[in-house]
Amino acid sequence: MKDIWVIGINISDRAGAVPLVQNVLAKFGCSIRTRLGLHNPEPGVCAGCGLIILELCGDAAEFYKLENELLKIEGIEVKRMVFKQG
Repeated sequence: MKDIWVIGINISDRAGAVPLVQNVLAKFGCSIRTRLGLHNPEPGVCAGCGLIILELCGDAAEFYKLENELLKIEGIEVKRMVFKQG
C-alpha cells in the first residue's frame, strides 16, 4: 500500500497568487486525487486569503516536483503531510 500524501497551500495573497497556483495545479492535475478549497468570505466581500488541501496519487517524484513549483510562488505557504502505510 502506498503512503498517503497531503499538501496544504495557505494563500495569503489570493488576488496575486491564485493564477500562478492554478497553473501549477493544472500542470500536475493527474497527480491530484482530491482538491478542497476553503476561504472565509465576508458579506459582500470575497476573502483575500484561502486554503487549498490536496490529496495526491501516483509517483512521489511528481509530488516533490509539484511541491517545489508551489514553493517558488510568493504569497503562499506550503506544508506537506505523509502518512506511512504498512
